[in-house]
Amino acid sequence: MGKKKTVVQDIDRTIYDIKDKVNASYQVQEGLTPEIVEEISKKKNDPEWMREFRLKSLEIYNRMPMPQWGPSLDGLDMNQIITYIRPNTPMRGNWAQVPDDIKNTFERLGIPQAERKSLAGVGAQYDSEVVYHNVREEVRRQGVIYTDMESAVRDPVYGPMVKEHFMKLVPPTDHKFVALHGAVWSGGSFVYVPPHVKVSIPLQSYFRLNAPGAGQFEHTLIILGEEADLHFIEGCSAPKYNVANLHAGCVELYVAKNAHLRYSTIENWSKNMYNLNTKRALVEEGGTIEWVSGSFGSHVSYLYPMSILKGENSRMEFTGITFAGKGQNLDTGAKVVHAAPHTYSNINTKSISKDGGACTYRSSVVILPQAYGCRSSVNCESLMLDDRSRSDTIPVMDIRNDNVDVGHEAKIGRISDGAIFYLMSRGMSEEDARSMIVTGFAEPVAKELPVEYAVEMNNLIKLEMEGAIG
Repeated sequence: MGKKKTVVQDIDRTIYDIKDKVNASYQVQEGLTPEIVEEISKKKNDPEWMREFRLKSLEIYNRMPMPQWGPSLDGLDMNQIITYIRPNTPMRGNWAQVPDDIKNTFERLGIPQAERKSLAGVGAQYDSEVVYHNVREEVRRQGVIYTDMESAVRDPVYGPMVKEHFMKLVPPTDHKFVALHGAVWSGGSFVYVPPHVKVSIPLQSYFRLNAPGAGQFEHTLIILGEEADLHFIEGCSAPKYNVANLHAGCVELYVAKNAHLRYSTIENWSKNMYNLNTKRALVEEGGTIEWVSGSFGSHVSYLYPMSILKGENSRMEFTGITFAGKGQNLDTGAKVVHAAPHTYSNINTKSISKDGGACTYRSSVVILPQAYGCRSSVNCESLMLDDRSRSDTIPVMDIRNDNVDVGHEAKIGRISDGAIFYLMSRGMSEEDARSMIVTGFAEPVAKELPVEYAVEMNNLIKLEMEGAIG
């Protein structure tokens, strides 16, 4: 009798795929018109400058062409997307006050447990609105502001700071789906860490898209003062439907002189999701931005976090992994602009493809004429688990002075039959042997994540590997 396939016992994908009954208090019609944008702005009680910003962004969206450089977006019809769904609760600061149906979803995902154990603050967004936001009192006493974006926009103290920075780093003219974001954004988080303040434990925002045929357009704005330090964690998930969903969020990060920001993400979208997210950081003198990124799920992804090293001796590190299975085309990577002398960047990515999945690594390293003495290293490794899958590497390097040190290395391969045979000779099943090798391949990324997210990532890889033989 053959050995029974082993499965992971401590996680069940159904926690991500459970569909709650849509119980919205309000939603707009499908499609995208000036009337819908006006309606969203009115419902959110926007200040006049934001209402005008939304309408201007819509005009830009209507003028701009669809992206032509990546996977096909033919299956995405904006006339079928609901851009705003308000859940049946206002934002709460007490978990017990969140409605049971929403609370149960986040309980299954482990959000309140993580908050109790290891987080300084948590924001939880459900469809288009933040339903829960809280920050520890000791962090609040440090002067740290961590709140939802809508509250920050209207705040008499921090509203001017938001207006000064909002979509200045990622303007609506950047590409079509950033313009869409500017028109219909909703939810997200605003973080301000004062100069010299070091937040010793992470803040986290979790985004859950529940409704079929809906879009999620959260905006995250983080501003660090000089010599401040923060680790921010972002988690995302959605249940699977047989209609297209859209995620077009935006992240803007401002890292001041000698400040340090780590931004960690695990994106576990459903495989009917179009993930067209835009993330960008501006780093001043001596500052550091660290990106840690895991991309799982989604039907199509366009995701290239960008860092602008504006100040001398500023640094950027990017560590990422992408896993594409059947029916997935994930176009991911990173971008960096060296705009000052003696700046440093290191990009280290890994991709895994199986069952006909396609991974494309796309990077851009730009070193401007004044950025002498810079160093940049790019390393990308791809692992294909069968002969039906695809992996492409498209690095671009634009070097405009000759006093730099730049390197690029790319590796593409398959699992060694010899390694499989060795592990099976030690008593492992073929499936377990493959899973162990893939988990080891991903280990450099996992070790950079908080322990709970590293466990989640490894379990997601094991679940993706089930049935991968043949």
